[in-house]
Amino acid sequence: MDWNLADLYELVADTAPDRIALAHGTEGPARTWRELDRRANALALHLARDHRPGDKLAIYSYNRPEFVEALVGALKARLVPVNVNYRYREEELVYLFDNSDATVVVYESEFAERVARVRDRLPNVRDWIEITDGAPVVNAFALRWEDVVGSGSDARLDIRRDPADLIFMYTGGTTGMPKGVMWEQKALYNSLGAGGNPVLGEAPSRTVEEHRDRVAAEERAQRLLPACPLMHGTGLFMAINVLGGGGAVVTSAAKTLDAVDLWSTIEARGVNASAIVGDAFAKPMLRALQEHRGRWNLSRFFLLISSGVMWSPAVKQALLAELPHAILFDSFGSSEAVGFGAEVTTKDSTIALGKFQIGPSCKVFTPDGREVAPGSGDKGYIARSGPIPLGYYKDEKKTSETFKTYQGRRWSIPGDWCTVNVDGTLVLHGRGSACINTAGEKVYPEEVEEALKTHPAVADALVVGVPDEKWGESVTGVVRCEPHIAVDEEELRLHVRERLAGYKTPKRIVFTEQLLRAPNGKADYKNAKQTAMTALASC
Repeated sequence: MDWNLADLYELVADTAPDRIALAHGTEGPARTWRELDRRANALALHLARDHRPGDKLAIYSYNRPEFVEALVGALKARLVPVNVNYRYREEELVYLFDNSDATVVVYESEFAERVARVRDRLPNVRDWIEITDGAPVVNAFALRWEDVVGSGSDARLDIRRDPADLIFMYTGGTTGMPKGVMWEQKALYNSLGAGGNPVLGEAPSRTVEEHRDRVAAEERAQRLLPACPLMHGTGLFMAINVLGGGGAVVTSAAKTLDAVDLWSTIEARGVNASAIVGDAFAKPMLRALQEHRGRWNLSRFFLLISSGVMWSPAVKQALLAELPHAILFDSFGSSEAVGFGAEVTTKDSTIALGKFQIGPSCKVFTPDGREVAPGSGDKGYIARSGPIPLGYYKDEKKTSETFKTYQGRRWSIPGDWCTVNVDGTLVLHGRGSACINTAGEKVYPEEVEEALKTHPAVADALVVGVPDEKWGESVTGVVRCEPHIAVDEEELRLHVRERLAGYKTPKRIVFTEQLLRAPNGKADYKNAKQTAMTALASC
């Protein structure tokens, strides 16, 4: 079916009005579906007075119920939601708000001073709405969030919506300024399962009546805690999907990853699923379970979903030792496509690094458009057809580079290198843009990073190519160590050499105390390379 998400969420609110839709922290506010619907109605009625369908609403916030309320209110008024990375500084914010053509910005008071500094450079933003947690607004030019939505409204906009209404997902990528991926709502929801459950092999809903029956069955409703930010595709897409099934989105009160608070919230709120982005989230969560064994009753928690980066087999195994009843769902996707492949792991599974069951609408193509045959050993780019984005907002060049037509079909090809095994499974080698060419040999950073991270002293690692007269690019590791565990460069180099070919072994390893990833768990290769080059230049 082709759903408009606002229509879908109104169906859910009418079907299960007293079910929890939103909750924050272990003891923070909770909203039923009736309350979410009324608050989103109030925002939609406000937006409809001064904005038109197709206008853009930017959400500049940490994970919290108001993020979801702003999302649903924008969808109800047919405005296009725009995600904002809360780490951005003034120049990046100006670019994003201007590039997206935002006319409304919903932001937290914590960011009020930054908003005030950019406001005069953004004449197209007509509405600033500040989330204040009960306090007065910091910026006198802004409306107070609770004054807009607090009283709620049972009146819904008398408006005909379209399944082709848009959602923007701005993605930073590895180079350049962020780009807005344009998703039609029908394409996004269909790619997420359209009311079915791809983890359990459940087919999409075929009719409105069938979906209403599924929503009414409370035992099917998930409670999801996105451990990763909602401003990132993994968190937002998972939340959109869970809400569409009549579930709840639970947010942690901590503004950065606090694994103890996370597990406490999961227990207190009866959460049964969480979304993460690889080891950057899984390792602290695992450590908390090991250090506080028996502290939490996690019998209702059964599903941990990761997407966006590789998830180490050793970490998966250790998590299953602590949560033997759980399912680990490793999803291979991106902001530009959902459902490239997946790997479902339980305590009885064999775990392999970067090996995925290919999705039904996916193929692998060489750079010149030839399909890669299983077992050939040829490397190519993973591609997905079917429900995919329209392209990048106001960037025809990048759209033409990422969205191509092969075999008479349109494909999304974000740039992930793969080989295809004889059995049709994928082996992921990483983004082509991060591939290192050293003396004619290609080295994929993720493979070396995973080898480094198997050393007990390594908390995290990124691998970059540094310009080198002899090698062209020199494989260089940037490593953040675990506290109080000593290790030197040569020990780590030998550790990698025992596991990988010699040319993949880092020529140098640089140590840093800085975080190597953004809050969404994605690798920050740009800063890692700068860190490496600065450190090596001083040697």
